[in-house]
Amino acid sequence: MRSSILVPFTFRPRPARARRTSTWWALALTLAALLGAPVLRAQQAADGADPDKQTIQMLVRRVEQLEARVAQLESAKSSAAAAAPAQAPAPSPAPASAPAETPAAGPAEESETKSAHTMAERMDTSNTLLRIRGFGDVNLHGGDQRGTTTSFALGQLDLFVTSDVSEKFKILSEIVFEADPTNSFGVDIERLLLQYSPNDYFNLSAGRFHTAIGYYNTAYHHSTWLQTATGRPFLFNFEDNGGPLPIHNVGISATGLIPSGHLGLHYVAEVGNGRASRSPLAEAVQNVVDENNGKAVNFALFVQPEAVRGLQAGFSAYHDHLTPIGSPGIGELIFDAYGVLIRPNFEWLNEALLIRHSIDHSSRVFNTPGFYTQLSRRWGAYRPYFRYQFVNEADAEPVFPAVGRRQGPSVGLRFDASESVALKLQYDRTDLRHQPGYNTLGLQLGFTF
Repeated sequence: MRSSILVPFTFRPRPARARRTSTWWALALTLAALLGAPVLRAQQAADGADPDKQTIQMLVRRVEQLEARVAQLESAKSSAAAAAPAQAPAPSPAPASAPAETPAAGPAEESETKSAHTMAERMDTSNTLLRIRGFGDVNLHGGDQRGTTTSFALGQLDLFVTSDVSEKFKILSEIVFEADPTNSFGVDIERLLLQYSPNDYFNLSAGRFHTAIGYYNTAYHHSTWLQTATGRPFLFNFEDNGGPLPIHNVGISATGLIPSGHLGLHYVAEVGNGRASRSPLAEAVQNVVDENNGKAVNFALFVQPEAVRGLQAGFSAYHDHLTPIGSPGIGELIFDAYGVLIRPNFEWLNEALLIRHSIDHSSRVFNTPGFYTQLSRRWGAYRPYFRYQFVNEADAEPVFPAVGRRQGPSVGLRFDASESVALKLQYDRTDLRHQPGYNTLGLQLGFTF
């Protein structure tokens, strides 16, 4: 720390001559400053002309923007006051802390802001475009078939999920939780599609879908609540329930309206992996890997004439080539034709098909015909229904040998307890070839949420 040393100061007056000299110097310096001030100010003005001009222009633009913003707010306030009811209280003025200095946005900024707002809405979970609909059922069934027991059973829990990605793109999926005969639960993605729909004449989908073979497979998906009966016709049973058809496919599908006036002609064209055939224990739906390079194709046409309300009729043709291990390849053709009449209080479904398997490098051909018919009529909350089905498969059928020949009627009653709950009671009689027939009685509670 430095020490301060105080030095005594002694005032000594200057002589008069020195005081006069200092005074003359001060007067001279003051006069020079006064004469030089205009020059200095002119030089400063010349040096700072551009920054001041830019500042003034910015301030003018700012004022203009503020005036435009105030006019916009006053106009909106006047419109709101005019639209409000006469008895409604006048809106309270904006608080003094409101950011009134915000400039009005131009057309480009408004467009960018609108686009960002739309994207934020799609990403905001509180304002999401995702929609989920749930379906489920609980069953009680029993019969006299050998080896079966009377049991309660949980059906499928089906979460039907859709989302509008944009105006023309949409996501559709069905996620199903279901127990198997070992009482273990599993989760399956039954459908998962990205759909592009630019117009009524062309709609493209990619992913996993229900093959458009005939009518039932695309009219009724995995919800028993949507169906009149407790289950699907045997021909359209799902693959893991022993059904003979390739119900699911992975690939692309195109659908649309064909210009035909009042006839209402539509088309469906599909390309996908088809069903697996190398092993009976393999997953039937080839979700990731196709067992061969060939692809299954399906084409369908149907009409919905305006002259007959609720009528739809059509046909489809499906082709694939199967390559089982240790056996020759198999050509597969499936032809389907149908006619249905659906009205709010009346339902009549009729569908027939032929499954044709031909062995490569051989004349051996196996034909499996089948059909079903279903009739129902609604009186208030009650809808009695009747179904008869038939399928006749050759004993040596190489693809699904466990089907055989089966036929029989089903009689049931559906009671809609509410708009979201249905109770169904159904009796089935099944006659088999080379085996005794059996009877089944089932009670089903189906619901949606």
